[in-house]
Parts: sequence; structure tokens; C-alpha cells
Amino acid sequence: MASKAPSHGCHGEPGTAAVPEEGVEEKKKEKKHLVGHRQASVPTAAAAGAAAHQQTMTQPPGATESELMMRGIGYTRGGNTVKMPVNGNHPLKLQFGLINHEGRYLTAEAFGFKLNASAPSLKKKQIWTLEQDLQDTQVVYLRSHLGRYLASDKDGKVSCEADGQNSDCRFLIVPQSDGRWALQSEQYLRFFGGSRDYLSCFAQAITDAELWAMHLALHPQANLLSVARKRYARLSMEDGEIAVDLNIPWGVGALLTIVYVDGRYCLKTSDSRFLSNDGKLLTQTERTTQYTLELKCGKLAFKDCEGKYLSPMGPTGTLRSGRCSKPGKDELFDLVESHPQVVLIAANGRYVSIRQGVSLAANQEDETDMETFQMEIDKDTKKCTFRSSLGNYWALVAHGDIQSNATEVSANTMFSLEWFGHKVALKASNGKYICTKKNGQLLAVSDSIGKLFCLASSFQTPLPALWLFTVLLLLLLLSFPGEDEQLTLKLINRPMLILRGENGFICHHKSSNTLDASRSVYDIFTLQFSNGSYHIKGVDGRFWYVNSAGLVCSDGEVPEDFTLELLEHGRLAIRGRNGRYLRGDQGGTLKGDGLGVSSSALWEY
Repeated sequence: MASKAPSHGCHGEPGTAAVPEEGVEEKKKEKKHLVGHRQASVPTAAAAGAAAHQQTMTQPPGATESELMMRGIGYTRGGNTVKMPVNGNHPLKLQFGLINHEGRYLTAEAFGFKLNASAPSLKKKQIWTLEQDLQDTQVVYLRSHLGRYLASDKDGKVSCEADGQNSDCRFLIVPQSDGRWALQSEQYLRFFGGSRDYLSCFAQAITDAELWAMHLALHPQANLLSVARKRYARLSMEDGEIAVDLNIPWGVGALLTIVYVDGRYCLKTSDSRFLSNDGKLLTQTERTTQYTLELKCGKLAFKDCEGKYLSPMGPTGTLRSGRCSKPGKDELFDLVESHPQVVLIAANGRYVSIRQGVSLAANQEDETDMETFQMEIDKDTKKCTFRSSLGNYWALVAHGDIQSNATEVSANTMFSLEWFGHKVALKASNGKYICTKKNGQLLAVSDSIGKLFCLASSFQTPLPALWLFTVLLLLLLLSFPGEDEQLTLKLINRPMLILRGENGFICHHKSSNTLDASRSVYDIFTLQFSNGSYHIKGVDGRFWYVNSAGLVCSDGEVPEDFTLELLEHGRLAIRGRNGRYLRGDQGGTLKGDGLGVSSSALWEY
């Protein structure tokens, strides 16, 4: 009988781990510089008031309220201490493919819940979700795309039919030095492996046939959260590094792209540079920018080419490799969903802002953090909250006023979105539309919006002369409202656009100018905002357009307008100049002929 794999156990709450002996002296030295930072980061209940007071007393001169909040430092306004807000972003569930020693992916077939390791690429049937046991964080369950769990019986027979967690579904991950895993049945202490249709969990020892490489199946763009510091990583342009010092992952600098390269991963910043293990940012990938992902207590660790692990160092949390050859708490990270962050432009051409206080008004001519808001769309209702850089939510208050002062989500912080071409209207919980008054103030007092105006503005191709004349005449005669209820929404934290549909990623076709929509690998496109619309540019500098046959092509010499509609949690729709939606057809080709929003026209971004 095989012995149970040695424990790399976690102590205390999930995500914590004992610090190994190697590197202890380095950690002790670093902690001398971090005492104040850690105390501010994780204050005890008894010390919370004193810590908040100390923070406000020592806030950096010249720093804005928004910057202080994002760095986790309180501030004073009118003699009152404003506390650091609770961050609402949540860690992503780990989803991945498992690659065996022959380079094939573990697959859960829909017919008969059969298992095999025959697929050459990562698609829907090859995606597995990791779930931790609530009592024992070493134990994991692997759930297939069908919602069934991988299981092994006493004879080593494996199946994927269980619709709930049971003792046969309990596995231990045994990490190897090269980053691969061995999966051991906790119940029977045997190892899972094999090839093609011949899979079993009966091996008493680990050989090459029992080793699996992990290929992350999450959308590759996310925020990176340090477990120890409880701070988010960001690009520090002035220092040329990644700093782990944000309380709220704000702005385009907090967006990182996890790039998969031959079984290893690179961390790519929003300005298209790669993190080297010495903390420097390089324009090209090389050996020092590639990391092996390891899993410990449901958290991720990044091991470099020399066997050391990424960790935030020093007072600013510079991200680079330390001296530890085993991951402790300081080397553990969560990947956190990156919500869309937007600026809103009203009919008066001004940006919606909280610079003047808690009441929202469209009265600013430039974009700063005070004009940027995070959209968090509810998965069930599709309604949206707007969160400021200070951590507060928009809320409907008395007399239709909209203020950014709510600390929790409620009915009054939820808004319905209605899209009209590149414009959007927001309906508050009182059933009224938000409109912009002459002084720029935003109030939810309008019963309707100008439907005729919206109909006319939704056409991006020239209308026939008679139609155009009729629409203009009716607008003049009836004086329809509508402009004051409409806002232009600009997405600011996706300059690098990666799109994944129900069948895979969007990628250039290998031998034509069209685009595939069902690939297991992705291309990174550039998103450019242009007067309410967007231009999408490929790596070769050429633009997307929809040709006369309804195919989306990627070799345009001049940009063509597309509109983005943020419709669901983590998903958007794209409309072409012809008013049709971009969709992936059954053959995997991207087309611009969708008449409505279906599952094939929704794109994870």
C-alpha cells in the first residue's frame, strides 16, 4: 500500500502556511522595515482606532484622498477620520487543464461521463475546477465542466459521475520539483495517471505516467493579491517595477496578463513588459521571466528558473524572487477578478466626478481617479453598481439625488443599464432615469428617455435621405428629450483586449485575414477609444472590420468603429458599424451578423 504523501500543511485559516527554515533570516530583516506597513495592513480590533489615527496623522503630503485610499491609508476630511474601505473584489476559482506525460489533456466527455486523456488542446471539456475541503485544506476535489467530480474506488477505477463530494472524490496534490503534480487518492493512497482511455488510480509510486502539468483555464487578465500583505500588485512606471501596495486594484496599472509559454507563465504588465525574477521589467520574454505555477492551500506561488519564489520585498512591496526554495505565506498569491473600470461623459461633454464631494456631477474636463468608477454587474439581475476610487458605491438618496457614499450594496446602489448604440442610460431603483441638469448635477428624476433619438443614433451606417429627413423633422417638431439621460461610457482598464467566447478565444486565422473564435490559445488585441466607439487593432497594427459577407477581418488599413456593451458579469457584446453583433459561428469563425445577443455573441474580457 502506498504511503500518504508528505504534508505541506497549512496552519490556521486557509491560505496560510508555515514559513520554511530557508530564508528565515531574510524575512526577519525585511520584517523590520515592514512593521508599520503590516500593522496598518492587518490591525487588531483593539488597535484599529489607533492605527487609523496614526495613518491619518502620517499621510504623505500632497497625496490625494483617492491615492491614500488605494494605498490603504486613511485620511481626514473636515476633522473626521475616513476609514479604509473594505475591498469588494473576490478571488477567482481556480480552473485549469491537466496535461499528462504525453502532452494530452484530461477530458470529461458529455456522453456517459467518460474520462480520457486524448485531447491535444484546452477547450471546454478539458477544464477542471479546483474546490478545497472546508475542514482539511490539503484535500481537494476536481469538478468537471459537467459539474461532476473525479473519483477513484478501492480497485483504482476512476470515474467522473459523482454529482456531489464524497470520500472517493478526495485527492491530495503532491507537487514535484518541475512544477508538475501527482494526484493521490486520500482514501486509498494510490496515484492517478495513464494515457488515452487507459486511466487508473492504482499506482503505489509516482512515475512519469502519474504526473500532470497545470494549464490555467481562467481568463488570463486579472489582479494579483498578496496573501501576506493583503495588497494588490500594480505597475509602478516611475520605478520600473511591479509594486504590491494597493488596497483597491485601481486603474490600468493593476491589470496583469498571465501569459502561458511552453508550460510556464509570464507576468505581463499593462505596458506590455514582462517581470524578471530580479524585479526588472523586460520588453521580451526570456528564461528569467518564466515561472512555474505551484498550488499551496488553494493559493498560487510563482517559482522562477532558479527554484526561488516571487515575493513582495521592502516597504513598497517590490515584486521579485527572494531566497526561499519553498513557498511560505509571503510567497502566496490569489488571482482576483478584474472588474471593468470606466469614465462617464455626459451630454454637456464633461466627465461625471466626485471631485466636488459625495454628490455626483458632470463638471470635469479631465480624467483622474475621481472620475473613474468600477462597474460590478450582478450575475443574476444583470444590474450594476458603480464604485468610486474611495471605495464607496453610488446610491440613490432623497429627491433623486445620486451620491457616492454607500459602504454596502443595497437596492438603492443597483442601476439598470440600457444601451443605445454607443450611449447608455441608467435607471435607478425608483424607476427613474438618471439625467444631467444644466449645472451638471446627476439626478434620477426622468420618467423616460428619447426613444426616437436613441433609434436614430443607433444606426451607424448612413440612413436613406427620406428616412433621415423624417427623423430630423419629427425630432424638431416633437422636441423629444433623451440627450440629457444618455451617457457615453469609456472602458479604461482594458487597453490590451483578450476575448473568450463559449467555444474558445478569438485569434487570428493561420492562413487568411479572418478571425477564429474557438481557439485554445489567444491573441492580444489593442483597444482604442474614439468618440464613443472603439477601434480594435491586431499585433500587426492593422484593424478589425466587417466585410460585405459579414466576416470579421483583421487586415484593415483604416480603423472601423465598433461599440461595446457591458451586459453581464465579466462579459460584453460587440456591435459592428452595421448594427449587428459579433458572434462565433458553429465552424469557429467570427462573424458580424448577429441579430441579437445570444450566448455566441457574449465575450469574456
